[in-house]
Amino acid sequence: MPIGLPVGLNEPYAEMSWLATMRTNGVTMPKFILQVNQTTHTIDAEADMPLLWALRDLLSLVGTKYGCGIGQCGACTVHLAGKSVRSCLLTVKDAEKLPITTIEALAQEQNLHPLQQAWINQDVAQCGYCQTGQIMTAAALLTENPQPTDDDIDQAMAGNYCRCGTYPRIKSAIKEASALISQNIQILVPPEGDLA
Repeated sequence: MPIGLPVGLNEPYAEMSWLATMRTNGVTMPKFILQVNQTTHTIDAEADMPLLWALRDLLSLVGTKYGCGIGQCGACTVHLAGKSVRSCLLTVKDAEKLPITTIEALAQEQNLHPLQQAWINQDVAQCGYCQTGQIMTAAALLTENPQPTDDDIDQAMAGNYCRCGTYPRIKSAIKEASALISQNIQILVPPEGDLA
């Protein structure tokens, strides 16, 4: 393991993030244009840097989580051109100039996304680590299919793992969000500190 790499970050992509940071010291990096949350960002990164590390390390959008680094757990899910993708597998080169949405932009202005409200109502999160990936995958499902069946939900969410096993609450929250969407209900973001 390279000297200076934080303990516990021994996955290949974590090393790439560390190396990318180290390489920026005096080395000219290629520039890429990322369209993240309706804002254009020009970043200096290697073409093969996973989008996950660009979002977290270069753009400070830390809602997207590192889980497995091999696209199996879903913690790093974001939307690319409206479809859910694993940002640990997608390179900045492949994501360049395509619209990317992260959990930070799911709420619109002063309105929570119906999934976010349903997540709160159903008390879905336990440890919470996987939740951003779960919510982003569910949001893509509801955009594509606003009235999903149980089978639709199971199929869409199959690649997202929750170590705490909150799957029944996740499904309940998706159903509740579907109902909120069908009723076109706007959910106001509570003032800071009122979510406790």
